[in-house]
Amino acid sequence: MDRRLLDILVCPICKGPLRYRREEKELVCKADRLAYPIRDDIPVMLEEEARAITDEEAKSLS
Repeated sequence: MDRRLLDILVCPICKGPLRYRREEKELVCKADRLAYPIRDDIPVMLEEEARAITDEEAKSLS
């Protein structure tokens, strides 16, 4: 994932920052508790494609 792209991407819902989870291949918005998938090095920034993150996952982002 290109670092420059990560610096400009924000959550499409709240416009907040995203955390890159390399091993899971996803971008996570802690505020909305959603994880957006990355497919073929392309972030899929659609709310309907995002998955809800668990309480444990949210705590690990701190």
